[in-house]
Amino acid sequence: MKNKENKDIVKKIEEVLDTVRPYLMMDGGNLDFIKYEDGYAYVKLKGACEHCALSNETIETFVFETLKNEIPEIKGVINDTL
Repeated sequence: MKNKENKDIVKKIEEVLDTVRPYLMMDGGNLDFIKYEDGYAYVKLKGACEHCALSNETIETFVFETLKNEIPEIKGVINDTL
């Protein structure tokens, strides 16, 4: 049952991230979804977002809040860029 739940959450994470990407792309960036584990989504920033001084703020506020609003199981987002 846990594996099915994780697959459903991963699918939903990918759907929500697809709504986030256009905003990042407007600033020359993007992100990749790496994995979902123990309630945390791991993402990797790309392009201009990768080395931006506001990258952690982007992850903590924009990406996390967007995911949390749609997926209550999400405990946080880990920036796996480094």
